[in-house]
Amino acid sequence: MSIEEAILERVRGLAPDRQKEVLDFAEFLQYRTDVPRPLLSMRGLCADLGVSVSEQDIAAERLEMWKNFPRDEG
Repeated sequence: MSIEEAILERVRGLAPDRQKEVLDFAEFLQYRTDVPRPLLSMRGLCADLGVSVSEQDIAAERLEMWKNFPRDEG
């Protein structure tokens, strides 16, 4: 008897709520062993939006955002 057949035989002997638990656990194991997908960069996420932001744009926005931030004058 193969492992698959043994598992199936055991599962068939369980109540439906326990069978659901076995299914949930099997799905968890499959999820845990799946190959993780690589994370996309912000550039990759926005590539199809047609947005182009330069280093200068970022620097200008950073200055604007922090211009009223209190500083120690000491």
